[in-house]
Amino acid sequence: MINSRYAASMVNRDHWIPRNIDLVTPSSARLYDYYLGGSNNFAADRELARKVLAVAPQIRATALANRAFLRRAVRYLVAAGIRQFLDIGAGIPTVGNTHQIAQQLDPDIRVVYVDNEPVAVAHSELLLSDEPNAEIVEADFRDPAGVLDARETRALLDFDQPIGLLLCAVLHYVPDADRPAEILASYREALAPGSHVAITHITGDDQPDALREVAELYATSQNPGQPRSRDEFTALFAGFEVVEPGVVYLDQWRPERPEDVGEHPERSLAYGAVGRLVS
Repeated sequence: MINSRYAASMVNRDHWIPRNIDLVTPSSARLYDYYLGGSNNFAADRELARKVLAVAPQIRATALANRAFLRRAVRYLVAAGIRQFLDIGAGIPTVGNTHQIAQQLDPDIRVVYVDNEPVAVAHSELLLSDEPNAEIVEADFRDPAGVLDARETRALLDFDQPIGLLLCAVLHYVPDADRPAEILASYREALAPGSHVAITHITGDDQPDALREVAELYATSQNPGQPRSRDEFTALFAGFEVVEPGVVYLDQWRPERPEDVGEHPERSLAYGAVGRLVS
């Protein structure tokens, strides 16, 4: 259920736009919101999104497939015993957020969202104002200490118990120069055995030309992207035991119905997988 404060903010949208926000340079979080059919984006975002969709119309389906993967992964992790989540790069709130999915199964599940996009944080603060078991932290994935030591994180999450670390559509915005594997290792070292990580990532393995054009367009945004190969994506799970069905295209990861996969799962343009921390 959406709380009244959040609903009121949607009526007068000017009230939720953070001060000093860059309205000229497109943001990946707001582009993603546009692909999902949201309204929390600006003219510059919509202009770039239309260019992206012109060269790769399947990107909208990719966003929807990523959202569906998140839903299935959260349900899988709850079934595996996870009762607390750290959702990094959560983006602008939309239908089916992590705490909503998980708390349908257990209302006591705790969720900390993390994002560095001001609009995403502003909306999350409104949405979560009446949620005692969910918080938002404004921080960047590349600053593990800023995420892990944040007051909200420490208040809600018990790092002596397993945690579900969610990194959906995040790591393709972290270039090799920023050493994403090393950063991810810092998070892994903070987790208790039995914790899990769920990651999705854009790839150009099967449609390199489309992804090349998309990457060129995203280079003009606040968040340039870097597609990675299957081997590069798999390497991000170092220290984790990848659970079945392994590294697959988004629609292939534990589909709710066989017909949800379709004849061309590679058109999702993204891989997804879940790993378990054994020791």
